[in-house]
Amino acid sequence: MSRRGWILFIAMSVIWGIPYLLIRIAVRDFSPPALVFARTLPAAVLLLPIAVHRGELRPALRYWRWVVLFAAVEMVLPWFFLSSAEEHLASSTAGLLIASVPLIAAVVYPIVSPGTDRLDRRRLTGLLVGFAGVAALVGIDVHGTDMRAVAEMIVPAIGYAFGPLIINRRLSDAPNIGVMGLSVAVVALVYATPGVKDWPTNVGAEEWAAVATLAFVCTALAFVLMFELINEVGPARSTIITYVNPAVAVLLGVAVLGEPFTVGIAVGFPLILVGSALATRGSAQTEADAEVAR
Repeated sequence: MSRRGWILFIAMSVIWGIPYLLIRIAVRDFSPPALVFARTLPAAVLLLPIAVHRGELRPALRYWRWVVLFAAVEMVLPWFFLSSAEEHLASSTAGLLIASVPLIAAVVYPIVSPGTDRLDRRRLTGLLVGFAGVAALVGIDVHGTDMRAVAEMIVPAIGYAFGPLIINRRLSDAPNIGVMGLSVAVVALVYATPGVKDWPTNVGAEEWAAVATLAFVCTALAFVLMFELINEVGPARSTIITYVNPAVAVLLGVAVLGEPFTVGIAVGFPLILVGSALATRGSAQTEADAEVAR
C-alpha cells in the first residue's frame, strides 16, 4: 500500500472508530430515527453548498440511481440498526462486531464483481486470523448480552461491505463532494418525518457534542476521505479499516465510558491487529499490476 494509502487508512480507522462511543452517548436522549436524522441533516447542509460552489452537484445527479443505492446500503439501513443495537450493546462490543466486514467482502466480492481485488493466500490468512479474533470476542464476551441487538449488527456489517463496492464500480468517476452531499441528503430526507416525530424534548450538552461530532467529522469528513481511500487501495482492501476501528472503539469505550476490558478483548484484540496487518498487504502480482496500470 502506498504512503498516501496508509495515511488515508489510518485516518479512516480512527475517524470510524469514534462513532461507536458517540452513538452510545447520543442514544441516551435520541431515538435511532432522530439520531440518524440529526447526524445527516447538518452534513448535508455543509456538503451540498460546497458541491454547488465546486460545480460538482449537477454532474453527481447523473449518477442518482447509484447514489440512492449507496445511501441505502451504507447509511439508511446500517445507521438505524447500529443505533438501535447500541441502545443495548456496549460501544466496544458494537465496534468489535463490525470487524466481520472484511470477511463478508472477501466472500461476496469475487461473486458479485469478479476481478475486484485478488485474494492471495497471505491476505486470506489475514482475513481468517482477523475473523478468528472476532469469533473469540463474540464467543467469550457476548454471554448475557441482548442477542437481538447482536443480530441487528449483521445489517451494518453487510451494508459496510457493499458500500465500497458501489463506490468503486459505479461512482468512481463521479465527483466526491457531490455524491456525498446528495447521499447524506437522501438519508436526511428518509428520516425527516420519523426523526422530527421522535425528536427529544431535552438533550444534554454531552449528547449534543456527540451528535455534532458524528455529523461533521464521522459523516461529512469521513465519507470524503473514504472515497479517496477506495480510489487509492480498492474496495476490498478499504474494508480492512473495520479491523482497526474496533481497537479505537474498545479503547474509547474503556477509557471514556468505563466499559470493562474483558478476556474476550484480550484474546481477540491481538488476532484482529495481526489479521489487519496481513490483509492490508497486497501480493507481489497485485502490486505489479498496479504499477503497470500507472
